[in-house]
Formats: sequence, C-alpha cells, structure tokens
Amino acid sequence: MPHVVTKSDLVQVAAKAGNVSKVAAHEVVNALFDAIVANVAKGKRVTVVGFGTFLPRTRKARSGRSPVNGKEIKICAKTIPAFAAGQGFREAVDKN
Repeated sequence: MPHVVTKSDLVQVAAKAGNVSKVAAHEVVNALFDAIVANVAKGKRVTVVGFGTFLPRTRKARSGRSPVNGKEIKICAKTIPAFAAGQGFREAVDKN
C-alpha cells in the first residue's frame, strides 16, 4: 500500500526546513491552506508558480440516474475546487 503524506508530515518538513518549532510550522501550514480555501471559495484562482493553480470550476446542471431505482433525476449546477498542476510539478512526477 502506498504511503500517504498527512498534514502532520508536512508540518514536520516545514519545521525542519524553516528551523522553527512544530507549533509555528503548524500555524503556517494551516494559514496557507486556509488562504487557498478562502480565495477559491470566493471564486479566485490561487497560483503557485512551478507548483500549480487551485481554481473554482463550475459544473453545469445535468440529468442523471438514481442508483436506487434507475429513474432520471436532475443534478443541480455547482462549483467545485480543482487543481491544475504546474509544469515543474508535472515534470517532477513524470521523472518518477
């Protein structure tokens, strides 16, 4: 089973790289994620050069089928978060 990197793992890496306490690194990681979520929720794009772009994507209303009874149902339009990997990220993943 592949290893899953958790927020705690990211905090440890940030603490070590920044030579700061885990508490301080935890606050920075949370602030970063909160800023990304808040801006995408407002309809803005968040671009980190070389890493990628977080953006809101709109799904149109459509019809679908209920898995319970197979009847046609209407699925409402909604906005979902999306991520588009940057060139540096794609190249790094492609090397492995």
